Amino acid sequence: MKERADVGEWIEFQWPYLMSFLGGVARVDALAREKGAFERGRKISRPEVLLQLILMWAVAERSLVDTALIAADAGLADVSDAALVKRFAKAGPWLAALLSELLVDTAPRMGMRVRLLDATTVTRPGRRGTDRRLHLGLDLGSNRIDSVELTDARGAEGFERFTVAPTEILIGDRGYGKRAGMAKVAHGGAYFIVPFAWPAVPLSTAEGEPFSLFEALRSLPEACAGEFAVRFVAPNDQVVPARLVAIRRSEPAAQAERKKALRSRTKNGNQSVDMRTLEAAGYLFVLTNAPDGLTAESVLELYRLRWQIEMKFKTLKSVLHLGSVPARTDAALQVYVLAKLLVAFLIDSLVEQAESFSPWGYPLLADQLMAYDAARP
Repeated sequence: MKERADVGEWIEFQWPYLMSFLGGVARVDALAREKGAFERGRKISRPEVLLQLILMWAVAERSLVDTALIAADAGLADVSDAALVKRFAKAGPWLAALLSELLVDTAPRMGMRVRLLDATTVTRPGRRGTDRRLHLGLDLGSNRIDSVELTDARGAEGFERFTVAPTEILIGDRGYGKRAGMAKVAHGGAYFIVPFAWPAVPLSTAEGEPFSLFEALRSLPEACAGEFAVRFVAPNDQVVPARLVAIRRSEPAAQAERKKALRSRTKNGNQSVDMRTLEAAGYLFVLTNAPDGLTAESVLELYRLRWQIEMKFKTLKSVLHLGSVPARTDAALQVYVLAKLLVAFLIDSLVEQAESFSPWGYPLLADQLMAYDAARP
């Protein structure tokens, strides 16, 4: 049985404090009206009450009937479960706007940062395949999410989905190793570190001659990283200088990669396997346009840290149960996922302030709480 959040705790005691992280009640209300989530106070008196009800349903994982009963018992609203369905369906753009403002607040003000990019699937219970794909960016230094996009199942991974700032380093898996996306990062003055599908990214030497990937890989010594100056041409004819950074895998790791490649071919209905695919499985290689001051070993060490965004997804799915969403409609699914992410951001904000926590569990925010009381009708 899943452990659910204590609804009474945040309704009765922590709600004003949580609202302070969202910019205060006045800002939350203004965004709700601006995005069409709240038009008039019928049954539900204020936008902040609507937000409480959404969090009861999505984050505390109560049914719509239970949510309506809890709201009535707490004196928040006297509303039916059918009415909640209609009110929640309009809340997607509002929650997205709240998330966007939190993302702006967490953006670093100066200095280089390293960002990890990845995507995961969201599915409704009892259904096969993917209903939605959630694309996230994670700031490695703070371990905080810095970018969110929720797409349909056809929304492919790619650097094109993210804004980039000069000098930052973006790290993704093979899905991000596409020429157009890498060229966009380079054009924006940022750096990429990504593995890539070698048939899809033809490489040339720094002088423009054809580059032999496998000859280069075979020249690598044991247990030592190597690098080669290369370049590739993007679909828009932009020439992107880069470095191929590579290392031989240990034999157990190489065998595991070969088995994975064979399983993938079989799963896709392909009976034959290109022997070069099996040879390539014996190496780990990435493309990067990072400055030469970042050594080949440092590039591989940074890429090794990519697993931290996978841990973030595991946390979202295990703690907030984000992987399987009990929503019947597309609009409800969007609101459910965005509400979970909103709480994930609030958790990150609380963790960031952990060093200033006092014995009563949170730092005093007298000014914010006074503003909260003043803004309430």
